[in-house]
Amino acid sequence: MPASNQYGAENIKVLEGLEAVRTRPGMYIGSVSTRGLNHLIYEIVDNAVDEHLAGVCDTIDVTLEADGSCTVEDNGRGIPVDMHEKGVSAERIVMTTLHAGGKIDNNAYKTSGGLHGVGSSVVNALSARMTVRVKHDGELFEDCYERGNPITKLENGLLPVVGRSRGSGTIINFLPDSEIFEKTRFKEDDVKSRLHETAYLNPRLTINYEDKRPGTEEKICFHEPDGIVGFIRELNGTNEPVTDIISFSGESEGIRVEVAFQYINEFHEEVMGFCNNIYNAEGGTHLTGFKTMFTQVINSYARDLGILKEKDANFTGADVRNGMTAVISIQHPDPRFEGQTKTKLDNQDAAKALSQVTGDEVVRYFDRNIEVVKSIIECAEKSAKIRKSEQRAKTNLLTKQKFSFDSNGKLANCESRDASKCEIFIVEGDSAGGSAKTARNRQYQAILPIRGKILNVEKASIDKVLANAEIKSMINAFGCGFSEGYGNDFDISKLRYDKIIIMADADVDGAHISTLLLTLFYRFMPDLIYQGHVYVAMPPLYKVMPKKGQEEYLYDDYALARYRKTHKPGFTLQRYKGLGEMDPEQLWETTLDPERRKLKLVQIEDARMASGMTELLMGTEVLPRREFIHSHASEAELDV
Repeated sequence: MPASNQYGAENIKVLEGLEAVRTRPGMYIGSVSTRGLNHLIYEIVDNAVDEHLAGVCDTIDVTLEADGSCTVEDNGRGIPVDMHEKGVSAERIVMTTLHAGGKIDNNAYKTSGGLHGVGSSVVNALSARMTVRVKHDGELFEDCYERGNPITKLENGLLPVVGRSRGSGTIINFLPDSEIFEKTRFKEDDVKSRLHETAYLNPRLTINYEDKRPGTEEKICFHEPDGIVGFIRELNGTNEPVTDIISFSGESEGIRVEVAFQYINEFHEEVMGFCNNIYNAEGGTHLTGFKTMFTQVINSYARDLGILKEKDANFTGADVRNGMTAVISIQHPDPRFEGQTKTKLDNQDAAKALSQVTGDEVVRYFDRNIEVVKSIIECAEKSAKIRKSEQRAKTNLLTKQKFSFDSNGKLANCESRDASKCEIFIVEGDSAGGSAKTARNRQYQAILPIRGKILNVEKASIDKVLANAEIKSMINAFGCGFSEGYGNDFDISKLRYDKIIIMADADVDGAHISTLLLTLFYRFMPDLIYQGHVYVAMPPLYKVMPKKGQEEYLYDDYALARYRKTHKPGFTLQRYKGLGEMDPEQLWETTLDPERRKLKLVQIEDARMASGMTELLMGTEVLPRREFIHSHASEAELDV
């Protein structure tokens, strides 16, 4: 019998302890990229914040140490160190056992951001080393680990006492494991953003941040006594306000609700949702409840005031929220998230709670401030007019060029109609497009050549975007439409390709083209990115041909430097200035062949930061972009 057909008891593998985490880290922290790396900090900080929510902690210190590790200290109750029923210190159980902690029931924590005792043990499993120090009853206890395995000898099952202490609390230092993560240097901007958000959501909490790493030394104290009202103030910055900042709070079905919002003279919406201090990047039921009720309230006032006549259609939710910046924060006793990284809230009772509190409190405020309601309705009226005129323009423009699934003039489509197996390469230039069409696997690979650099959609009006021939070609080829600020005709279920792969030259112009395409996808087809359909191809920069031995492709200057260190001189070096210089065979084996190619999946880690950075780097304001470039010039990787 062939080996592949053998399936017996010996094939059943049992992963003991934290081995499962090290084997499949992405299941617990999302990825092993910088995003997952920073998530280690958030898991430990979230545990400390839970102590604050329990009313026993008011200060958290987060330090990025010079040796690359991170230290998180809080002045909470401290992890229990007494004997557990399993015959070992409770701290050891917490740090080495999945689903062990004070959040399994609601006795120790009424609400928590951590997910049922997974966080600390996961961080331990993915750290090269971890030291846990606990302050209890004037004594300092210590436990040490390497890759999740304890190395501290217990004394009759209890932690050793290593010193005296004042107060209580927990101090955790951990060094991420280079065997797990692609990079082990924490990204300080993301960490600071997350800590600042946490301070806004907890106005009585102080978070002290310190970076001791050479070149990025910094100290910041995050303390925001105005809470989410201050958060709205920061988000809107210098934008012209249409209303004051409106805030309200309440409780329904055991769920504590806090909301703040403001309208500004910009036609876009920014509605952020948090559950138990965790930012839910993909929203969830709490945002659905707020949006639905708020839209109903505004439409009701518009009809009562005679602004909407009997024959008029209601304003859409997008109409009502254009110009709105809002923060919705809830405390839920038993949150259910989609995924360990908590990107989307799934509790139906959260929608009911938001609907009830919003309906009561917003109506109470609007009844006393009718001029504010009129200002919001005026924004909705403008939005509806723009939406309708742009819908007409959209229909006229897109119906001029009907898409044929086999060809639209430029597209060299694939033969398969199974979207889950198909992929489309967006290639700049006729030369590279011609090589790609010849090299591809016609069964499942489509090629769409574009000419030069597409329109920068961050600076263009919607009618110019839709009039651009290259953009129309992509919209028609993908098949799922597009969305923008005044409506949404995007339907991800109609996407014709599982992978959309940007294939640009490995130079500055190629990077610019990739950036323009990513800006288009992010602003007008964001679900392509959020649902993991957008990739960037990684073509090689060099081909080395030694006199003896195997030819090899090198993808960057660092790879070339490493090659020169390990190989004798005398090899021939070919530098590819563009994809058009490769013959079809070379293009297949380096960039198209699924077995050998390198692709980068495009992901959004922080939607708020991504939106702000896109506006900063691709928008019309020159001075802020220049300042950003100057301040980050030392971080640039130059092609020499």
